[in-house]
Amino acid sequence: MKLYFIGAAHEVTGSCTLLSACGKNILIDCGMEQGENVYENVDIPIAPNEIDALFLTHAHIDHSGHIPYITANGFSAPIYTTKATTNLCKIMLLDSAHIQEFEAQWKNRKNKRSGKELVEPLYTTHDAENAMKYFTPCDYEKQYDIFDGIKIRFIDAGHLLGSASIQIEVTENGETKTILFSGDVGNVDRPLIKNPNMPPSADYVIIESTYGNRLHGARPDYVAQLTRIIQSTFEAGGNVIVPCFAVGRTQELLYLMRVIKEQNLIKGYSDFSVWVDSPLAVEATEIYDDESLTEYFDDDTLDLINRGINPIKFKGLKLAITSDDSKAINEDPRPKIILSASGMCEAGRIRHHLKHNLWRKECTIMFVGYQAEGTLGRKILEGAKSVTLFGEEVQVNAKIEKMEGISGHADRDMLLAWLSAMPEKPKVVFVNHGHDTVCDEFAKTIELQLDTPALAPYSGDGFELGDTVRQVDVGPRKLYNKKLHKIERNNTVYDRLCIAGQNLMSVIEQNRGCANKDIAKFTDQILALCEKYKMD
Repeated sequence: MKLYFIGAAHEVTGSCTLLSACGKNILIDCGMEQGENVYENVDIPIAPNEIDALFLTHAHIDHSGHIPYITANGFSAPIYTTKATTNLCKIMLLDSAHIQEFEAQWKNRKNKRSGKELVEPLYTTHDAENAMKYFTPCDYEKQYDIFDGIKIRFIDAGHLLGSASIQIEVTENGETKTILFSGDVGNVDRPLIKNPNMPPSADYVIIESTYGNRLHGARPDYVAQLTRIIQSTFEAGGNVIVPCFAVGRTQELLYLMRVIKEQNLIKGYSDFSVWVDSPLAVEATEIYDDESLTEYFDDDTLDLINRGINPIKFKGLKLAITSDDSKAINEDPRPKIILSASGMCEAGRIRHHLKHNLWRKECTIMFVGYQAEGTLGRKILEGAKSVTLFGEEVQVNAKIEKMEGISGHADRDMLLAWLSAMPEKPKVVFVNHGHDTVCDEFAKTIELQLDTPALAPYSGDGFELGDTVRQVDVGPRKLYNKKLHKIERNNTVYDRLCIAGQNLMSVIEQNRGCANKDIAKFTDQILALCEKYKMD
């Protein structure tokens, strides 16, 4: 049994790990990198058609965003995840595909003018739609026999609707070992969803460390904090602009704003509008209305539903569907709240709202989620005096606020408590999904406070898991080369050709032992193809 770390190793995004066991190759998550990278990530070391299954912890793009890419390039195996994650991925992967297509179109308009080669999107909306046919919904706390010798169980991680930690039970050569992937462990006492369930025993644990060296501090009164920000901004004649993750965070804020509306806490502006300006967020909000998903809600939310109260909808809530709807928001002079994606201000309609409001001293930009290094959101939050939006320099005159403690991630002590709750100590803990230095720091914290061996692997590191853990692969540890990466990403078509070559080698290996007549025919076809495309 072997673990091979690919993404989110000494980095926060792009979660992807390969488990090889019982003659099967299984991916745990297949995420897209977001924000600024530190290291060059290795490629998945096998062709997509050699992956036998994918286990998905939750729908966030940094865990799921590369699924359409691998399905477009040969992956055709089951994707096991929860029902809520399946429903969210239907809209989130399609939205990601729209972004890929839009960015490719935008680049190609520039490339045509400059005579440069055209680029291809990483994947298309068709690829995203096609990927959904491989999703296999699973229930929490039920054990599933996936392959001979491999069983899995999903445990509520309390991070996002449908998020899960995944326990994998592997039996090889008459010996059974368990591996637990934490996924993203949620913060506690958040609106709508349940707190994380405590983990079962496992021999090996792979744990995230987004907040592995930080504490959230005392929980603020979110309603009081929101009320203060909204009241002062409206009195100044401005808008409250909230860069907001479309799935999860938007719905949590709507829950809080419903409370503010119900209690009439904003004086003199009781009829204020709350705009949700993100097609993805609008669709996700409708999913939260799905009665078949009530099992994922916490007791307070279920109580509201049972009393006929929609927990996230209220008078004054407005949904912007079309681009014309979005444009009309900034033409309305009345003070308002605008929730818009993306949450880190890297793409989407939020950038237009920043362009219209960031320079206005009477407005407030309120951050309510994690801002990765290198993102526009991080730059604004850290005090940038001006930023560039759509090729135009925009002054940062608006008031900048941050709601502390609203993170969807467990902090350091919560992560330690989660590990400590395991009935038995694991043999080894692997730390991933954290900043470069945080991964190492949290691994040391685990060793010191829990007396448990802990490692922080890099991309490309591989480990053989037995009675002892033995490192069998060492990653390159190459610092990220932005210029080189840009060149490589602009050549997506060639990348697909390389993957097709990997798939071909896999098929060739599968033909070992076939009839000589069939092998000879296959060989002639390959040689003819090579001759056709050979460069002189």
